[in-house]
Amino acid sequence: MLGLDPDPSALWTATDDEPAPGGEPRERAARAVVSHCRAAIDATAPACVGVKLQLARFELLGAPGWGALEAVAAHAREHGLLVIADGKRGDIDVSARAYAGALFDGAQTPFGELPGLGADLATVNPLMGVDSLEPFVSAARAAGAGVLVLVRTSNPGARDIEDVPVQGGGALWQLIASIVDDLAAGGVGESGLSDVGAVVGATAPDHVRRARELMARSPFLLPGIGAQGGRVEELAAAFAPGRAAGLVTASRSIVGAYLTTGGEPAGAARAEAERLREAAWTLSIEAAANVR
Repeated sequence: MLGLDPDPSALWTATDDEPAPGGEPRERAARAVVSHCRAAIDATAPACVGVKLQLARFELLGAPGWGALEAVAAHAREHGLLVIADGKRGDIDVSARAYAGALFDGAQTPFGELPGLGADLATVNPLMGVDSLEPFVSAARAAGAGVLVLVRTSNPGARDIEDVPVQGGGALWQLIASIVDDLAAGGVGESGLSDVGAVVGATAPDHVRRARELMARSPFLLPGIGAQGGRVEELAAAFAPGRAAGLVTASRSIVGAYLTTGGEPAGAARAEAERLREAAWTLSIEAAANVR
């Protein structure tokens, strides 16, 4: 899974070489971001199943940023890739429905239909409770999409809140995992996997094992590979239900691979994506064999 969190000051091509050059800074930056992201997708698509788009990086660009986001998502789809909208949204029901409409299939209004991003998956924050998750789940199911709930994240600060013990035993993240599993029960497909998945950081392999025990039917998005220190080789437990049960995602370690190899950006990114794909493929086969 290719993670794209484009920093306008660190693009493969810093120029806005799209048609109609010029314009105010946000427009110029948005054009350059689209060019960069398209090049990264072109380079790595054969080794990836999808792209994870960090919404904050596009929203930083204002109105042109949403246009850039749509253009990058469309380019990913042209390559047959899944699109994950990584915004970690979460709010009360009326606001959650608006967030969900923007990320999935839009909304009907007296002024006409408002199109959404059409994401295949979106990351959501559970800390406001089940009622803040249900609108996302409902909207995703109506659109034939899915949600990925933050359960145990990859950042060091996860231990400050997510690992705190709760009444009844276990950590907060384990309580969230039980909520995810309950929501997942209503969306299990023929594969045995649900349309309600979980974000489980690759930086804590022991948590990945326990998370798989608690959420046997949820696909896992596994961030934290590479720059954050996570290793694909330690994630076998995530693939216990099958290959599609784990989505290994890497951002800086793929797009920024040329900074350590000294090679050409696209070629270095392609090589790193292929390396991660091969590692995940091998691991998933071994995990499935061990389950049998």
